[in-house]
Amino acid sequence: MKIKKIVAAVVGTLAIALLGPTFAVAAEKPTAAEAAPDPLATLLANHKKVTGPGNAEMNNSSFNIPKDFLFTDGNGARTLLEAMGNITGGDEQGLLLSDDRDWFVVFEFNDDGYVKDDDKDKLDADKMLQAITEGTKAANEERKRRGIPALNIVGWEQPPRYNESTHNLEWATRAESEGDISINYNTRLLGRHGITEVTLVCDPAVLAATLPQFQELLSSFSYRQGETYAEYRQGDKVAQYGLAALVLGGAAAGAAKLGLFTWLLVFLKKGWKLVAVAIAAIAAGAAKLFGRRKREE
Repeated sequence: MKIKKIVAAVVGTLAIALLGPTFAVAAEKPTAAEAAPDPLATLLANHKKVTGPGNAEMNNSSFNIPKDFLFTDGNGARTLLEAMGNITGGDEQGLLLSDDRDWFVVFEFNDDGYVKDDDKDKLDADKMLQAITEGTKAANEERKRRGIPALNIVGWEQPPRYNESTHNLEWATRAESEGDISINYNTRLLGRHGITEVTLVCDPAVLAATLPQFQELLSSFSYRQGETYAEYRQGDKVAQYGLAALVLGGAAAGAAKLGLFTWLLVFLKKGWKLVAVAIAAIAAGAAKLFGRRKREE
């Protein structure tokens, strides 16, 4: 169930005020937004956020925000992800929520340097899937410790493929957690000084409808002048790995993040009560919500 449907409030009928013998005026009902503010907006109240249409400005890149989509910057993305129990590493550039809240996109930037695409014709999907699956199994112990349901990789939704013209690498995995199936669609946008990591998370039921919107979103993405892949110059920092390693991404660490993102999607769709708890804890300054994470630190 989509969040905007969950937040719809039942507004009681207001009393009619009589204004003289022949006029009766009914007071207007408060809107759903007035009766029940968007909990995500409350959670991000102290962070930069833009509702589309507009432009999302990140550290070295930008893209167009579609109408009614919500974008928050790196700090806002970390607040949202950490509130859901996620482990953030400081590389987050922003998070984009769809207008109906049934899919979202996380942007991160890795400054490892220029990634050569020499191995573009040697991507072994079977071996990479095996490594990701094994890494996910190992990462389930960490998820268990953090109270997050275990995750299982079902298979490729889209095997790895590389676009030589745009220098984009993309792949998608289908994952299962407590009976919930989720698609993690990964894109790596190669740049002169590093890689923008773009993760689309959505329900399989809406993937077909979502992909055209997602691809249009990526088509508006651009690095700033001097940061594009084509502007590489001799002497620039070069990453110590190729395209295959980008897919694997250190299978265990990448799989851990994959599972947490999958859990966040479930949260966005089904966890209204958890949102209310999170907001109440923040508003009251309660330590219980984040206590475990702080003790771990």
